[in-house]
Amino acid sequence: MRISTKITLATLSLLAVASLSGMGAGSAPETSSITAADLKHDVFQLASNEMGGRLVGTDGNRLAAEFIADRFANLGLTAVDREENYRHTFELIIPRLGTNTHLNLTVGDEPFSSQLGSDFFPERFSGTGTAKGKLVFAGYGISAPELGHDDYGDADVTNQVVLVFDHKPGEADPNSSFDGMMLSEYSRSVRKALEAQQRGAVAILLVADVHNHSTGRSFSQRMSDTWPRVQGRVPRYHLGNWVNELRIPAVRISAEHAERLLMDSENDSLSSLAQLADTPGGVTPIERPDIRVDITATVYRERIEEHNVVGLIEGTDPVLRNEWIILCAHYDHEGTTSNGVFNGADDDASGIAGLLEIAEAYALAAQNGQRPKRSILLAAWNAEERGLLGSWAYTVEPLIPLADTVAVLNMDMIGRNEEVPENGGRRFYGLEPQTAESNKNAVNLLGYSFSNDLRLTAEAANTQIGLQLRFRYDDSPSNLVRRSDHWPFLTQGVPALFVHTGLHPDYHTMRDQPETLNYEKMSQVVRLVHEMSWSLAQSDQRPHLN
Repeated sequence: MRISTKITLATLSLLAVASLSGMGAGSAPETSSITAADLKHDVFQLASNEMGGRLVGTDGNRLAAEFIADRFANLGLTAVDREENYRHTFELIIPRLGTNTHLNLTVGDEPFSSQLGSDFFPERFSGTGTAKGKLVFAGYGISAPELGHDDYGDADVTNQVVLVFDHKPGEADPNSSFDGMMLSEYSRSVRKALEAQQRGAVAILLVADVHNHSTGRSFSQRMSDTWPRVQGRVPRYHLGNWVNELRIPAVRISAEHAERLLMDSENDSLSSLAQLADTPGGVTPIERPDIRVDITATVYRERIEEHNVVGLIEGTDPVLRNEWIILCAHYDHEGTTSNGVFNGADDDASGIAGLLEIAEAYALAAQNGQRPKRSILLAAWNAEERGLLGSWAYTVEPLIPLADTVAVLNMDMIGRNEEVPENGGRRFYGLEPQTAESNKNAVNLLGYSFSNDLRLTAEAANTQIGLQLRFRYDDSPSNLVRRSDHWPFLTQGVPALFVHTGLHPDYHTMRDQPETLNYEKMSQVVRLVHEMSWSLAQSDQRPHLN
């Protein structure tokens, strides 16, 4: 069933029951309204050629946002401004490399020449300006006192240039406190640059971790990938909330260049430093007053405004209504090429269709006098394909304080059966081969290892549904648990689950079409999420992180 008339907030309030305090979690009301036919209708709309692949910054992306906002309005969801605005606005940055860029090094009294492209290049998030200072080595450049690790300690790096390695300590250790074998948020280069700036450094040099990684691509190729002569079909964005804070030059130097720079000291060879960086608890910074650095980086920043689409369902309980459950999916995809459209039916028109169906179920329940105790925020994120940028932006500037956010349930690719072919290539790295038939009734729940409470909530809700719940991939070299919009919330201490029926050979290809989805299974997955959200909204207890 689809609601065609607008339900106002005032109407919802009049229809609400006086109290739901005596009601247990139970079965979510109006779950039966979530149907395969309705899901199919919305997927075909969102994944149509008219939407043009929903790439960030395109008319198709804006059309998808309008489609979602109109549905939120017609369902009577409360707008962000309590009037008609369903947009949560954030800024994206497109960097451009300027011509005035150089790196001058002096070892003792001897100049040390550096060539742009072969020896160094600015990172895309680099600040613009000139910096001069002596060199200091600071391991991985990570300060994580909550994990017992600090590469800076009490050292004063004010007015110095910091040299740090890529990645993180204990990368090959499945028991590492830095998220096991997954890439940790602490390994992000931009976070290392911000940490160096906060410590008073005037610039940062980043170099490959040669102890745990081969250099792989040539440095000149890496330069070309970072700063291509011809801009790609899809701009490479950074989140304004991060990059706007960074003022210091951030420059990558080749491992070979760093080795030559350090070769006068046996103990300070790059290999020795890379091994030292894995010291438990962090290194003691090593000053190199004999090495002086002079950097000028010029990176221009083009700024664009983008939007998440957000609707609110306010709860009834006088206390619990101030706590929120976030239900979410992302509406952007990969756009078009001369060969056709990346329609993105499973990724992630399926999740958005599920989000709209759950919104409708809550609106129908309100018509019948049943509203949740806690409030619900339904979010359609943008720029997920560009690095989860819409959801990251929300965690930096949330509409609801994160401390009042009880849980996040994220739906991304919920319309197929997981299928991992033999020798599937990079897209399937870290995933064991498996058939679609073996996963015909299965759904993956990721983020389970962070909150046993959410896992138990999912298992209890599934007694109403009967899917095969798969708890896997939380500590997989695929980094799958970090690759969707629940992840920014987990990093901020909010319990979150990623509901995902799995990758398949059509993932990120033009074959990801509406005709390929299993809408009956998809309806069961969406009903599961609805049941979970209702249970979380009704419970007197909030879930906790382990």
